[in-house]
Amino acid sequence: MTEQRHDERTRPAGGYGHGHGHDDPARGRALTRLAVSATLHCLTGCAIGEVLGMVIGTALGWSDGATIALAVGLAFLFGYALTITPVLRSGLPLRAAVRVALAADTLSILVMEVVDNGIMLAVPGAMDAGLASPLFWGALAVALAVAFVVTVPVNRALIARGRGHAVVHRYHS
Repeated sequence: MTEQRHDERTRPAGGYGHGHGHDDPARGRALTRLAVSATLHCLTGCAIGEVLGMVIGTALGWSDGATIALAVGLAFLFGYALTITPVLRSGLPLRAAVRVALAADTLSILVMEVVDNGIMLAVPGAMDAGLASPLFWGALAVALAVAFVVTVPVNRALIARGRGHAVVHRYHS
């Protein structure tokens, strides 16, 4: 008589429930893997927007405030766009897809943006270094990496409560 034991080592990444496990959030390592995945998704959109905003603002000689405002705005735009696109493909109308993206990504993007822009401002000369400078790119890379590390536990807590990126998984086909 063999009994299969399901714990955080053998449990499916999405948990159990109606096929994809959305009714019972994962725990332990599986929950951490989901949080890392959600944060990587967030980092992708944030990095595209952040880098683009920093490059545009720096190239145009904008003030730190204007450059950061553009970078944050673009980070939210790209972050939400990366979430809305697959949700729309699942058949959800645009208005509902926008609500899903707002619920799924807002806190994650906000935390990531506060951390990475805070670091960019804290590194002496990084915002004024120019696009050809290793200081600019090094500070930006470190800022995004630290933002990722800080945001993983935020996403983990949200997913554990069925919020944040867990909302998006209800619409995967």
